Amino acid sequence: MLPNTPTIPSFESPIELLTACHDKVRRFASLCGRLAEHTARHGADDQARTAAAGIVRYFTIAAPLHHEDEEADLFPALRALGDETLTAAMQALEDDHDTLDALWEQARPWLQAVQQGSADAPPEALAQFAAHYLRHVEREEREVFPFATRLPEPTLRAIGQRMAQRRGA
Repeated sequence: MLPNTPTIPSFESPIELLTACHDKVRRFASLCGRLAEHTARHGADDQARTAAAGIVRYFTIAAPLHHEDEEADLFPALRALGDETLTAAMQALEDDHDTLDALWEQARPWLQAVQQGSADAPPEALAQFAAHYLRHVEREEREVFPFATRLPEPTLRAIGQRMAQRRGA
């Protein structure tokens, strides 16, 4: 391996993979704000259309898979640990997924319009979506992911296999 070459998490390390997804969430959520500023100055130019397409693709395809990874596999495995504080945190995060979905439905049409070359003022939901998502991933990493170290290796392996299947890998 070349020096300083970052390793890409695999399905064999599902928590690392979920954390890598959070890095993408941070990148695309931050891009939402920069895109709003860019379109205010430059309209829906090529750069804006490309950015909007990336945001739409990520939050339409990858983010729902990520939520399913958590809700269908990781959270149920962690609930089996019997920690009430953890269970409450996961319930709040699942509720957050619903809030994020609703904000996305309000923000997405503007992003799709930018993809098509239109640059009206962005809806307030775009900034709300981005800010809420950034808080959400921080909370998951702080309050939930550390508990994954308590899961047995076969459980983690099974979670990774289901994540791979979900993506057709």
